[in-house]
Amino acid sequence: MSDHPSDPYTPTLAPRGERRAAPARAPAVPRSTPVPSPGRAPFRLVAHAVGWLLLLLAGAMLLPMAVDLADGHPDWKGFAGGTLVTAFVGTALLLATRGPLPPIDLRTGFLLTSLTWAAVAWFAALPFELGSIGLSTTDAVFETVSGLTTTGATVITGLDTAPRGLLLWRSLLQFVGGAGIVLIGLVMLPFLRIGGMQLFRTESSDKSDKLLPSTGAIAARLLGIYVALVGLCALALAAVGLDTFDALNHAMTAVSTGGYSTRDASIAAFASPAVEWVLIIFMVLGALPFMRYLAILQGRGHLFWQDGQIRVFLAIVGLVASALAAWLVLAEGRSFHDAWRAALFNTVSVITTTGYASEDYQLWGTPVLGLLLAITVLGACTGSTAGGIKIFRVQILWTASLLYVQSLILPSRVVRPRYAGRPIDQELIGSVLSFVFFFIGSWGVFSVVLSALGLDLVTAVSGAATALANVGPGLGPIIGPSGNFQTLSDPAKWVLVLAMLLGRLEFFTLLVLLHPAFWRR
Repeated sequence: MSDHPSDPYTPTLAPRGERRAAPARAPAVPRSTPVPSPGRAPFRLVAHAVGWLLLLLAGAMLLPMAVDLADGHPDWKGFAGGTLVTAFVGTALLLATRGPLPPIDLRTGFLLTSLTWAAVAWFAALPFELGSIGLSTTDAVFETVSGLTTTGATVITGLDTAPRGLLLWRSLLQFVGGAGIVLIGLVMLPFLRIGGMQLFRTESSDKSDKLLPSTGAIAARLLGIYVALVGLCALALAAVGLDTFDALNHAMTAVSTGGYSTRDASIAAFASPAVEWVLIIFMVLGALPFMRYLAILQGRGHLFWQDGQIRVFLAIVGLVASALAAWLVLAEGRSFHDAWRAALFNTVSVITTTGYASEDYQLWGTPVLGLLLAITVLGACTGSTAGGIKIFRVQILWTASLLYVQSLILPSRVVRPRYAGRPIDQELIGSVLSFVFFFIGSWGVFSVVLSALGLDLVTAVSGAATALANVGPGLGPIIGPSGNFQTLSDPAKWVLVLAMLLGRLEFFTLLVLLHPAFWRR
């Protein structure tokens, strides 16, 4: 029997003893009336959205172009060329998709989320190819995807002497990517029911707990909070000694938890404990749920402190940093203050998936590397700019596992798991389990593929983890905190590009496009 009995083209079974009614005929359509094609409507809407995003991207390219023009650096020509090409394609897409647009349905949502990120990443790579740095297409796309996904892995060396326009463009990519991640995580992914994110859709649609009346208003407020945090971070960094340019760049990459720096040595180049303390604060702020900042603005700060996800995240940070500090004091004989600052900075940098490095923590010992690798894949809070599995998914799995063990002891007792006071249904638990399965499974697959491409085991395993969790530096002498990804082969870089996109788009957004049923009308 059809799921859509009202469809006039689907026959229905009449009850026994009754006369079967003749199927209804479709209303006649005049020849002059165009019939919309359900197969083309999603692509038309996606093309229209991509057109607008490309125009915004072209406008963003004007900022680093202006910086290079002011510095008298010829790199402005690369940004000018990228602006013209991007604006031309964006305008062409808008002109080709004029007219009324269909509403966003589930199928269109998957296409919109996936194809917009791919298109923006491709065109945002143009300044890297056309500029004086002259990156290859592979390196340019790698650097751009790493920026937009706020991963922070880089193939560029000589950042200390690079043109300021190039440095600003890298930071802008992470700034834009961080904003996009917050909006996708709180608007699109709950709509697409990916990885348990439907729980947050239920929360935002509950009238008793709704913070703002519309999605547009929520998005505007979230962007305002995001920009305000970047501004505050820039002011704080300038107050502790960074020049305006470095302060602005690191503010954008700290709040977005991206980790791009204007120095090859990252934060270690500044040798400033004050800078590290400021960045610790704003990395944490970027890794907390942005919806809770809205609650504070509306006078409901108790929701922030009552959020179990926030409490668990801060507790993990405190425990891991304390363990590392104790290790540094006992194993290396450091002073408590120096050990605590180094441990806290690098713990926050890794668990928030920012990827800054204040020193080479690979020299701290093997137990430290195992602990940091664990929090690499863990990640921070949902609704933030951070990557990884996310704290709320771990909480849901922990709760469901405890209840399962309890059911083995007391099989007749029925207790429904709850999260933040809300009941958790089996669909949501299954969604979270599927996400974690794909994360761990993809980690294994990418590790094997990278090993087959010639990377040693430590580099392959940590590289796959850092790409999927969008952290940045991995482990080992090649991609560790004191290295970069430049020397990897082109095939390995493309594998990592796919891993970064899969991790940032929560796996299913891309994987669903591979299913044949998705493309059937």
